[in-house]
Amino acid sequence: MLTLRKSAERGYADHGWLKSFHSFSFANYFDPAHVGFGNLRVINEDRIAPGTGFGTHGHRDMEIISYVLSGNLAHQDSMGNVKGIPPGDVQRMSAGSGVRHSEFNHAQGEQTHFLQIWIEPNVTGIDPGYEQKTVPGNAKRGQLALVAAPPADPQAAEHTVQIHADARMYAGLFEGAETAHLSLDPARKAYVFLVRGRLQANGQSLQAGDAALLQGESALSLSQGEDAEVLVFDLAP
Repeated sequence: MLTLRKSAERGYADHGWLKSFHSFSFANYFDPAHVGFGNLRVINEDRIAPGTGFGTHGHRDMEIISYVLSGNLAHQDSMGNVKGIPPGDVQRMSAGSGVRHSEFNHAQGEQTHFLQIWIEPNVTGIDPGYEQKTVPGNAKRGQLALVAAPPADPQAAEHTVQIHADARMYAGLFEGAETAHLSLDPARKAYVFLVRGRLQANGQSLQAGDAALLQGESALSLSQGEDAEVLVFDLAP
């Protein structure tokens, strides 16, 4: 079964300095039909105005992934990490027993556009952790690159960050005749989120911000991309 969730159906918050679309219930947006999907809990599409950002705040027992689309995300945390996250990098922060961090856009005249993704862990109370890797464009061109996976996953590559969760996250870029096929376990769930452009998922047309929720499916086919960038999640039931 494939269910479409259109971009316009997402929650939206405009805080002036921050404009955010919520794929799942978050903060003041609550939709009982969309509180998560499998162990995927949050996909927030955030745009941060220049010179602003999220002040220091805390998290516990959550795997948090940042995927920057444009601009640069300045990250600082209680583990001592001070990093800039540019487009093409994937950042993973394991909140574990507790971590505090801030995220800012220090650029002048340019917003930072990024996705904040939360996945529920399969272990709790661990030491907080941080990892950041660059995913080469050619690893995503016309195919799905595994960018986040559990430790010791046999499919992991040099650009794959480790998450303490029963989940995998793929990223791909598609144009024209480029296609990709991913085998799925029908007992699990899969979530396709189109970051930009147009794309077909199992024959269903997606536009930027749309999602396809798959249950009981054995395969995912991506085709007919038009400047498409996509994230695919293989999730616990």
